[in-house]
Amino acid sequence: MSKTLSFKTYSAKPGDVERKWYVVDAEGQILGRMAAEIAKVLRGKHKPEFTPHIDTGDFIVVTNAEKVALSGKKLDAKAYFSHSQYPGGVKFNHVKDLLRKKPEKVIEHAVWGMLPHNNLGRQLFKKLKVYPGATHPHESQSPIEMKVN
Repeated sequence: MSKTLSFKTYSAKPGDVERKWYVVDAEGQILGRMAAEIAKVLRGKHKPEFTPHIDTGDFIVVTNAEKVALSGKKLDAKAYFSHSQYPGGVKFNHVKDLLRKKPEKVIEHAVWGMLPHNNLGRQLFKKLKVYPGATHPHESQSPIEMKVN
C-alpha cells in the first residue's frame, strides 16, 4: 500500500466560524449549572471544530435573570468581595441585594468566572446578553431555545 494516512490537526480560522444565537430562560435554573453550560457554548466547546485559541462560540441571550435559583443557603450567605485598594475600601455585595437591584450581574459574574481571564475571555464575554425580564431585543436573530440542566 502506497497510500499513507494523514493525521493533521484541524485548526479553525476566525472567518470560517458560523455563529448561532441561543436563548436561555433562567427561571428556576440553578445558577452554577446554568453558567457552566453557557460558558461552554460561549467558548465553542460544543462544536467539533473547537480550537482553544480561536473564538468558535455562539451568542447567548439569557432572559428572566431575576428568577434564577441558588442552591442551599447561598441566597443568604453568598457575597461578592471587592476592594478599592485604599485603606478601609472593602465592599461586600450580597447576592440577595444584587438579585433585587441588578439581577443580570449575578449571572454575568458566574459566567465570567468560568471563562478564560484573558483577551479571548473578554471577547467571549461580549457575546453574552443578559436581561432581567422575559423580553429581549434580539428577536431578529431568531435565537434557538437552549435547554440547560
